[in-house]
Amino acid sequence: MRFCTPIIVLFYLLVSLKMLAQETTPEHTPEGYLVYATIVNGDTMPLIYLREITVFPPRIFNNKWEAARYSKLVRNIKIVLPYAKFAQTKWTLIQMQMQKLNTQEEKNEFLKIAEKQLRKDFEQEIRNLTMTQGRLLIKLIDRETGKTSYELIKELKGSFNAFFYQQIARLFGENLKDEFDSKGEDKYIEEIVVRIENGEL
Repeated sequence: MRFCTPIIVLFYLLVSLKMLAQETTPEHTPEGYLVYATIVNGDTMPLIYLREITVFPPRIFNNKWEAARYSKLVRNIKIVLPYAKFAQTKWTLIQMQMQKLNTQEEKNEFLKIAEKQLRKDFEQEIRNLTMTQGRLLIKLIDRETGKTSYELIKELKGSFNAFFYQQIARLFGENLKDEFDSKGEDKYIEEIVVRIENGEL
């Protein structure tokens, strides 16, 4: 069974790719990295802040079925996590771009063009997600953006559209208002995501 329409719509709305990248990226990007610096004994030293790394103990499985189930979850998360990361990036770019536009008409036109481009670039990939992968994507979008899929649609397309797509999602047994609970029911997903980000999986 393939994943349903609402998440496809949400993903289309998480704006443009090439168009936004061209507008927000300098034409000639200098090589290297811009970092903070500190002066030590008269010498300027680069100051690089490393992200916090969470280390998990090796996972021990009680049986082959449990190991297989975990492997399947890892595989599904690896498929949808890039989309969730992409959504977070595009959501940030949307907010930046929308601030530059003066009228609601300009904003609506911008979203219309962006949606068309995303539909062209990603429709088949998103449609090929399974129901399980779709559920994970809804959760991970909330993890990455800090907003549920319902909230994102509401901000981009209004309350009526958010309500409409939520009703469609409910028909498929989904809920666009699902939140990511890293300490509770989603703790295994959180662990896998962190392990992937750490390069362990």
